[in-house]
Amino acid sequence: MKHMLPPFPYYHASLEPHIDARTMALHHDQHHASYVANLNSALEQFPELQERTALWLLLNLSKVPEKIRTAVHNNAGGHVNHSLFWRAMSPGTRDGPAGRLADAIKRDFGGLEQFQARFDDAGGKLFGSGWVWLARAQQDGGRLQVCTTSGHDNPLMQGHYPILVNDVWEHAYYLKHQNRRGDYLKGWWPVVNWEEAARRFERSDRSAEQDPEAESLLEPVIG
Repeated sequence: MKHMLPPFPYYHASLEPHIDARTMALHHDQHHASYVANLNSALEQFPELQERTALWLLLNLSKVPEKIRTAVHNNAGGHVNHSLFWRAMSPGTRDGPAGRLADAIKRDFGGLEQFQARFDDAGGKLFGSGWVWLARAQQDGGRLQVCTTSGHDNPLMQGHYPILVNDVWEHAYYLKHQNRRGDYLKGWWPVVNWEEAARRFERSDRSAEQDPEAESLLEPVIG
């Protein structure tokens, strides 16, 4: 089984003016595609690993031969995280979360504005390239937390369930915002797919250990 680049879930221009079409085309068709191609290349000599999902590989790096471990770490992580990122956005989204997710955000952050401010602050302060997440802890009563990961690490690697993610690698924003990462972060909220975030929050009642394959992480967005 070869890993496949998931189809883009909307037109490249669908998130204008918040994210420009040139950035989306480059980001999906070039950057994400390269992670998929490099992951397949790394696994060519290891047929026993070719049937494993990218998420399984990322969560079981100790079972990956050392000679390809770094390549698998970087490229499986890039594939998983970008697949989540496309799903975290959608054109024509609602203004904010509803239901249990809205209640949890109010409980753990004081409200949506306070959460957004903390999320933007964490993403702005992350040194170098990485991701900023809303994740649900598997301990501490399942409370929500804002966290960042460097490179292509994922909160699941620490046993936390990702609810929402924004990409703060420079290729996610540089064509439109140059070095103004803060402008990109603040301008991202109108395209957040709160319905997807709510779906992931409902799913997060299961721990990462109970859901090791989590195939739906890599499903293309419908609609």
